[in-house]
Amino acid sequence: MVYQPAAGARDLLPLDVAQKRWIEDRLEPVFHRWGYHRIITSTLERMDTLMAGGAIQRSAVIQLQNAEDEELGLRPELTASIARAAVTRMGGVTYPQRLYYNANVFQHTREFKQNYQQEFYQAGVELLGSGGLLADAEVLLLLADCLQALPLSEWHLILGDAGITRSLLEAFPSDLRGQVRSAIAHLDRVTIDTLPLSDELRERARIILDLRGKPSDVLEKVSRLSLEQSQEAVANLKSLVQLIESRGNFPLILDLSLIQTIDYYTGIVFEVVSDGDAQVRVLGRGGRYDQLLGLYHPQGKNTPGIGFALYIEDLYQILLSTQQLPQAIPTSNWLVVAETSDAYTAAFAYAAKLRTSTHLVRVELDLGGRDTQAIQEYARDRNIAQIAWVKADGSPPIIESLTKLNTD
Repeated sequence: MVYQPAAGARDLLPLDVAQKRWIEDRLEPVFHRWGYHRIITSTLERMDTLMAGGAIQRSAVIQLQNAEDEELGLRPELTASIARAAVTRMGGVTYPQRLYYNANVFQHTREFKQNYQQEFYQAGVELLGSGGLLADAEVLLLLADCLQALPLSEWHLILGDAGITRSLLEAFPSDLRGQVRSAIAHLDRVTIDTLPLSDELRERARIILDLRGKPSDVLEKVSRLSLEQSQEAVANLKSLVQLIESRGNFPLILDLSLIQTIDYYTGIVFEVVSDGDAQVRVLGRGGRYDQLLGLYHPQGKNTPGIGFALYIEDLYQILLSTQQLPQAIPTSNWLVVAETSDAYTAAFAYAAKLRTSTHLVRVELDLGGRDTQAIQEYARDRNIAQIAWVKADGSPPIIESLTKLNTD
């Protein structure tokens, strides 16, 4: 029997880890510079936490059960877990709280097949306790800084507003609203044309589908629609667009047909999409959720929040084609060899001395069982630059500098 990872899971080998860390090492300093602090939440949560009041479908969660017959699941995203942690573990803190994460998530798919990936990695932020224009702008500009730090030059941001879109959908009969919403979310004009709608409502659905493009054009179209209850939201969206565009070189598309599959968003929603690949990739998503934390509060007290998640695997695919990612694991700088068995103590001591450098120095200790030629071949094969041959008498080690084997 050949043992493999469980279906949908995978192993990350050293080069995979080095490439993943390359991405994370460029994102984390950006989070720090913006004043965000890392939070680590449980991989395993109660199902009622993960479903976020029905905003996340049960079918999307990989479910488990413990000895007490509690319904548990593996987190499909981080926002609900962080919202739960903020309410239950961070009572009395001063807001706003700026949090970031770097973690794995597990997403079940109905189209399950053998080895279909179900474990993913995400890095992102949650800004809790602040609503309004400035918080929205901070998160969008932070996202842009993250993409520039990688660096990714060919991307654009698709920006919508869940509150405005819901207002646009209120005109539709309640029994058809879900189907209209789904059709708009999937840009499905065929369904719009076949649903039993009046001519006026069918035209309204088509208009919503086309509320996408240059921000000034979309905002002009929205201003012609009857949205009395959302006038403030439209004005805020216009101010947000002006604020982030004033930064310059911010590739923005306004899309009021943008509907996220997770249904806890109450304000702006957005996706960042790559432009440079033959295959369009969604590199991250996010939005405002001002009622989510109230689901976990004993008195239902709401605290505003907004955040985003970047998808490490999709970023990896884009960066792999640019040759920016490491192509090999880091090599050791030294190989320390005890020439005789009574030199083991001296070899460990010399290796420890080398490792005390103010810079990272990778030092391996030869573990014996090889002759001189085999040790040299091993060092060359691993691109180790120097061998230190250590004697037992305390004399200075003999330092041998190596060149890489010629593989031509």
